[in-house]
Parts: sequence; structure tokens; C-alpha cells
Amino acid sequence: MAKRPNLIVILIDDLRFDETSASGHPYLKTPNIDRLARDGATFANAFHTTPLCSPNRASILTGQYASRHGIIDNVGRNVASHRLDNFNLALRKLGYTTAHIGKWHMGDDPSPRPGYDHWVSFRDQGQLVDPILWEDGAEHQVRGYMTDVLNQRALEFVGRKHRKPFSLFLAHKAVHPDIKPNPIGGLDVSDIGGYVLPDRHKDLYRGCVYPKRPNMLPLARVARDKPAMKMMFESRATASSRAILAAMDGGTQEEIRKRAAMMASVDEGVGMLLKLLEDKSQLDDTVIIFLGDNGFFFGEHGLTVERRFAYEEGIRTAFFVRYPKLTKAGSSFDQMILAIDIAPTLIELAGGKPGATIQGRSLIPVMRGKPGRWRKSILCEYWSEGAWPWIVGMGYKAVRTERFKYIHWTHHQGMAEMYDLQNDPYEIRNLARSPAHARQREALKRELRRLAAEALGI
Repeated sequence: MAKRPNLIVILIDDLRFDETSASGHPYLKTPNIDRLARDGATFANAFHTTPLCSPNRASILTGQYASRHGIIDNVGRNVASHRLDNFNLALRKLGYTTAHIGKWHMGDDPSPRPGYDHWVSFRDQGQLVDPILWEDGAEHQVRGYMTDVLNQRALEFVGRKHRKPFSLFLAHKAVHPDIKPNPIGGLDVSDIGGYVLPDRHKDLYRGCVYPKRPNMLPLARVARDKPAMKMMFESRATASSRAILAAMDGGTQEEIRKRAAMMASVDEGVGMLLKLLEDKSQLDDTVIIFLGDNGFFFGEHGLTVERRFAYEEGIRTAFFVRYPKLTKAGSSFDQMILAIDIAPTLIELAGGKPGATIQGRSLIPVMRGKPGRWRKSILCEYWSEGAWPWIVGMGYKAVRTERFKYIHWTHHQGMAEMYDLQNDPYEIRNLARSPAHARQREALKRELRRLAAEALGI
């Protein structure tokens, strides 16, 4: 058997598609993450199936839509998360040493999940300074900044003398702000800790400005074409909602700057991992995948402190893969790929065959430049939840093709949205009632029904 590669997935919490310099941020510098793209491949059209922390993490680990694995929101689902058909279960059977280091966020139970030889995690969202970790069989407090702590734990694991190939799932809390768990549900201002930076990065990017995008429009203009958003804006206008948004610097230049500065310690960790692998002569024998767990809005479509919605800012992700034995340096691929494609890709690279429950597709043919008959449409789905007052009743199912997008709001009649992404890439003009697009709209609705049934396994 050919030598099997080590496998590393680096997952960043709430990372937008453009929050690396390699993916287009106007001032953020991420030289080490950029190296993954420069030495490897950029997937320019990478998407989430459910743009929310817990569901999408479960989707990455299982290769399944949330419709199948059942983690549909951020509510504590401790038992369910212990039963996920995690790809690391397959890797262990294939002879890999497996590790999870960082945020799990499927329930508030921090104890080890099946499939891992090594486990470092924390309850719920964790905290950015002096975190309480579960490791070595118990919870204990660790001094320091969370990103630095997780970087160090990852270096310690990779630096061990491994007799077998290893798989590491490194899940950072960055760039998510501190939010305290609230046992009675919902949130108020006292739960918000906000974006926290280490002292060495507190003034990083001070005074930098993120330019206004064309779809950062007045709320009245957004609501005119997006009736579902009108309901949400009314809820966000209440005093309690405004206080939460203000506590998180929602939609401000300071929020964007702080998030960029939080990425500095993430990038430092990527650099240290690359150097350690080089020093061990293992870098080119290691697959490294980098992505976010959902998107984020900086004010596009009137949305701030949000990631859940099916607009491009919510569902797209930066996605880089470094593995020179499979992909030429500087490669770029335009095929639509999904977070659920990670599990089958890693299992195949490990010498296994993805199981029948996996709904994603291996990226190996794409990386070899021979994608064959690749997908022409993708499904995004989201269920209503009560974490924030303004998102109650905002569930949807959406289909995106290479040119069009159709959003069906599952709780509301007459509020559908349709966009021509070729002529309207910022999704400003809703074509759902356009007579000229009736034929295309019906085709999208049929495709959405097909994909939704497929996601359920029907």
C-alpha cells in the first residue's frame, strides 16, 4: 500500500468567505494561511449546507446534510452528538491515530466523543481568556488566550512520535465573540462578552476601513424586495435586540477590525504547524484543509451579528487544500463543493471507501483535474430556532445553481426569493414574481424538491 498521508482539518468559527488575505480581505494579512493556497488549491465556490455552527460541524464530520444527521440547531444535543457517524470512526478502523482539539459545540457536554484517541475540548462556546478545557480525563482551567492554547495543543499532538498516520481536527473558537451559556434560553446583554484580543494584537489594523459593498443597503430598500427580512428587521428594532447588537459591535468597522485582528493568532498557529511539519519532513505527506464553519454578514442585506441566511455571505467559505502529491501549487477550482465533501475525501485519501450514509462527494477527482459529471446545484437548509429573538420563524430551504438561487421560506407564504447570480451577484433584485423568469423559477422549485428529498434519504 502507498504511504497514506496525515490529515489535518483547520476549522475557523464564523469565518467569512473573504476573511483571509488570499480570499480577498482588503487589509487583513494572513501569510501562513495564504501559503496553503499558494502551495495548494483554492476552491473558489465552496459552500455550507447549513450555515450555523452545530449543524454544519456535524455535516463536516459525517458528510451528511442536517436533514439526515439531525443536528439542526445550536441547542444542546449531547446524546445525538455522541452517536454521529463521524469520519474519524472510519479513520481509526483504517489505522489512523485521531485527535479533536478545540470547539465541538454540539451540546454542552465536553467529554470525549467516539472516534478519537486524543480529545481536547470545552463546554458550549468556551471562553477566549483563561479557558476551562476538558483534557486528560477531566476539566481544568488553563491560563492564556484560547487561540494560543489550542495552537499549542495542536503542536504538541503533531509533534509526537506517531507510529501510524494521524488525523487532527483543529477547531478554533476564533473568530467568534464570547457569549456566556444561558440555561433558560435566549440571550440578553449580560451574556455578551464580545470580541476579545490578546494584548499583542489589540491595536492591529487600527483605523483600517472595510469598504462598503453594493448590497449594504438601507433596511427599507432591502425589505422592499425581501419581505421575510422585513419581519426580522421589525424584531431587531426592539430595545432588547438593539442592546444585544450594540454589545457585539454589530455591523461596525470596529467589529470587522477586531475579527481581522483575532485572525492574527490563528494565522500564527498555521505557521507554527507548517514549520513543525517541515522540521519533521512530513509537510508534503500531510493533507491540510482550511475553512470556516459558516459565513457572516457585515451589513449586507441589512444583516449584522448573523450567519444563518442563504445569501452568499452566509453560505460561502474560504476553502484551501494543501497536498502537493495530488494538486499543483496555485491551483484554483470553480466547481461547487460543499463542506460535506470533506468526510468522503479524507476517507478515500486514507485508503478507505466512504460508507453509504455519506452524502458528500470526494474532492479527489476535482483535485486531479478530472471532475467528471460534477454537481450542478446545491441545497442549503435551515430550521427556525430561538437563540436570537429576530430569527424565530426564519427557516428556509434554498437551491443554488451555477447561475441562479431560489429561497423558499418554510414558515411563510408569498415570500420566496430568486436571484440571477450572473447579472446580480449581490442578490439585490428579487425575481420571484418576475413573469419573465417564470419558467426558470419552476425549474428551480423542482430542483429544490429533488435535493430536499435526496437530503432526507427519500
